[in-house]
Amino acid sequence: MPNRVQHDLARIAAAGGGVAFDASSRSLNELLRIAEGAAKGKATVIMRGIATRPTAELERIGAASKGRVVFVMD
Repeated sequence: MPNRVQHDLARIAAAGGGVAFDASSRSLNELLRIAEGAAKGKATVIMRGIATRPTAELERIGAASKGRVVFVMD
């Protein structure tokens, strides 16, 4: 997938489309919006490149997604 903007990814997830992307350069707020979209659309979102993010951020993203986000710790 090309490097889509956060708004596009959130809309795709909210529509029920699953997405996988490199989250390493995205802000926490961007990831939260995408996670919220996944929860709304009951879509699975796979976030790669998040191994260095603080646990507290991953907890917030996970909570916003209501269990719809998979973190790839690479």
